[in-house]
Amino acid sequence: MTEDSNITFRYAEEKDCSLILTFIRELATYEKMLDEVVATEELLKEWIFEKKKAECIFACENGKEVGFALFFHNFSTFLGRAGIYLEDLFVLPEYRGKGYGKAILKELARIAVERKCGRLEWWCLDWNKPSIDFYLSLGAEQMSDWTVYRIAGDTLKELTEAKS
Repeated sequence: MTEDSNITFRYAEEKDCSLILTFIRELATYEKMLDEVVATEELLKEWIFEKKKAECIFACENGKEVGFALFFHNFSTFLGRAGIYLEDLFVLPEYRGKGYGKAILKELARIAVERKCGRLEWWCLDWNKPSIDFYLSLGAEQMSDWTVYRIAGDTLKELTEAKS
């Protein structure tokens, strides 16, 4: 991305569900997790646009979507305010290394500040050294004292039926 590049951001609209899913699949392919993607355009329409549980922005160069970020609000009881949790950030391979990832994070930071959020946070796969180095170069703090836990699928259903 050069100084005279025309990068803009736009919020996704309902008509963008196919494009959002394309970016999700591209990210999953990069992360070697494509077989785990069960999202459909219909699910994205329902959860992002009808139930309003997430938001998506596109980074565009001269009107072409070259990257995206999907995010939602979380809440910090310690800060007493909401934050932004970045679920996915992806830049098309041919646009990497040109400043688009940084521009997307800068835009998310702007949104967080505008909304008076207390933080912007995300997870990163342990093996993804290029991304880790990039995040650290921006001043991101690695949360090494925390371990992520997850209950999903059948285990989630079983928990609802567990005897006390």
